[in-house]
Amino acid sequence: MQTNSAGTLPARPVLAAVDGSEHSLRTLDWALDTARTRGAELHVAHVRPDSPRVHAPGESLVPPPDWDIDPVLGAVRDRLAGREDLPPVTYVSRDGTPSATLTELAAGAQLLVMGSRGLGGFASLLLGSNSRVCAAQSPCPVVVVPHSARLVTQEPGARAPGGERRVVLGLAPDETSEDVVDFAFAEARRRGAVLQVVSTHLVPLSSLTLVGSLVAERGGGYPPGTVGGEAADAARELAEDQRTRLHPYLTRHYPDVTVEAVVTPGDPAGRLVTASQQADLIVVGRHRRRLRANSLLMGSVSNAVLLHALCPVAVVPVRG
Repeated sequence: MQTNSAGTLPARPVLAAVDGSEHSLRTLDWALDTARTRGAELHVAHVRPDSPRVHAPGESLVPPPDWDIDPVLGAVRDRLAGREDLPPVTYVSRDGTPSATLTELAAGAQLLVMGSRGLGGFASLLLGSNSRVCAAQSPCPVVVVPHSARLVTQEPGARAPGGERRVVLGLAPDETSEDVVDFAFAEARRRGAVLQVVSTHLVPLSSLTLVGSLVAERGGGYPPGTVGGEAADAARELAEDQRTRLHPYLTRHYPDVTVEAVVTPGDPAGRLVTASQQADLIVVGRHRRRLRANSLLMGSVSNAVLLHALCPVAVVPVRG
């Protein structure tokens, strides 16, 4: 393998999937920005599920005159023509099943970026089948950019108060893998963003009416053994677990990243979807236990966030 002028192996490319839809072209802009941020080449891939064939009755298949021309990639070239500060761009055209082909191409990429729904998606669907399959099976992290039809009053990547950039990590201290945590910290560093780490704990149904006052008082104030006291104890225990898990990242690996730690009662997917209203990126992990290689199992939290988040979502696989 060739090395660059510095004598090191070149960074793996960022892979962006396009299909000719306006949504995929907007997704391309997100991928371009990400490739620049990562100092990587961008590979723009179009998978043709039904390649044209021209034949007469009784004759063998022959290619049309423009067999080697992919109009979708031609449109992308036209869109990028004349733009400054582009990373190196390579165009890749393949025939085959989009999800399977993109998953294969992703083996050589550091990141796969795709839209939540392409030309084949129905307006009523929040997540297309190709996005779902790739998020569940890709060997590299997958970023799914939501379709504009999902948005009502929010713009994707709306800024948090003060205009700061924000990456949000959903963290279960005893479950979330190192790969997922490291991805979130690294992405926050690249983007000069605050990393908001969200951990949630369950609340007994009988104590839901106490949640608001519990969060407001922070110190709890409920006697041990009561329902409110149990919720306060759960919050304190989770906060300690979160601090312990984040300590090596804050002190050794990423001391330059500003972290906003959030410990809150409730449903983790719902909290992350709410956070997506003012985030540039949500980071979640793919389910650790998979029954077979082609399983679509991602975990209920990751799946729900992909379905409903209002900003791009990164689904990070677990090595091994």
